[in-house]
Amino acid sequence: MSWIAPVAVIVALIAVSSVLGLVWRSRQGRATPARPRAGDGGDPVDDPALDPALFAAGGFGSRATLVQFSTDHCASCPSTRRLLREISAGTDDVAYLDVDVTNRADLVRRFAILQTPTTLVLDRHGVVRTRIGGAVRRTVVETTIQELR
Repeated sequence: MSWIAPVAVIVALIAVSSVLGLVWRSRQGRATPARPRAGDGGDPVDDPALDPALFAAGGFGSRATLVQFSTDHCASCPSTRRLLREISAGTDDVAYLDVDVTNRADLVRRFAILQTPTTLVLDRHGVVRTRIGGAVRRTVVETTIQELR
């Protein structure tokens, strides 16, 4: 048996894996406009399972609410949490909520969480306007908030 065929297969697998990895990495931390899902219709998020106190008091930010979905084993979640808290603390009209979905398959399905951290940017009415998958970048979040004016 020739050694060329197995080497060619290995090289092809490495090339395909590298391309897929670069595509995946380029999409991390990028803001994408939220598309209404079937049955959603752009309705406000009013799921009391997220934080009963926040939603009972109508605690959306007067411009935006940042909702971060995280898990116990997420490596990027602590840095994302610090950044989002910092942004919301420095801006009076932005609220922040961190939701641990480690044991919450219902919330994972409801909000279509495919990775953690996932950050949703809600407008002042609680409608999801933007979704950011992966670790967030300050400029992306601040630009997204500015666009909600």
